[in-house]
Amino acid sequence: MAAHVKTVRLKAGETLIECRDICKTYVMGDEIVHANDHVNLIVRMGEFVAIVGKSGSGKSTLMNIIGALDVPSSGTYLLGGEDVGDMTQNELADIRNRMIGFIFQQYNLLPKLNLLENVELPLLYAHVPASEREERAMRQLSRVGLAEKYKNMPNQLSGGQQQRVSIARALAGNPSLLLADEPTGALDSRTSRQILNFFKELNAEGNTIVMITHDNSIAVQAKRVVRIQDGRVNFDGSAEDYASIIQART
Repeated sequence: MAAHVKTVRLKAGETLIECRDICKTYVMGDEIVHANDHVNLIVRMGEFVAIVGKSGSGKSTLMNIIGALDVPSSGTYLLGGEDVGDMTQNELADIRNRMIGFIFQQYNLLPKLNLLENVELPLLYAHVPASEREERAMRQLSRVGLAEKYKNMPNQLSGGQQQRVSIARALAGNPSLLLADEPTGALDSRTSRQILNFFKELNAEGNTIVMITHDNSIAVQAKRVVRIQDGRVNFDGSAEDYASIIQART
């Protein structure tokens, strides 16, 4: 049975994510690759942060560490004050389920489950009773405007609707952090705008969002931008300041 990490409920403005000199190295043949090279980052409750960088910049490695999917080679990562680097695999799985709602580019919905069952999944893993699972899942489907389709299968929905289901699934567990990996990458521009506007609404309601993207035009829709290049943070500031820098380069 998985060890249980204490559930942390932080207030707006309190530190949720703290990366201290995070390094992640991989050995590829005779070469040592520094995917993350002394990354320092703080994200507070209530923020909407975009982590942006080109392919190979190290942003996905950092996302995996933030999401407790991997641990750093050196440095310290605290999630809600808990040292993730000291956790067992069972504890990592537990803190992911309790504190993080994941939103993926390809939605990751299970094709043989209907929408209600898909949204219930994290609650099932958290051993939430069946009646409460259904009530909470329906509440989140309603929140994303898809309650009437709860019996539909994923392949009966558009891409934008499937992404909204994945957002409902992420929200169902009442996580401290919504971690979105290229959430608009598989969507057309109109649907991308709708999803980004929904993220802004969620953030206005107090949800903490960290969004990973390679696209500067997507990144500036957040409130704060952290740019990763060659494994290091080379910009950390407001979306407005970042947009000004990008505009000056074009």
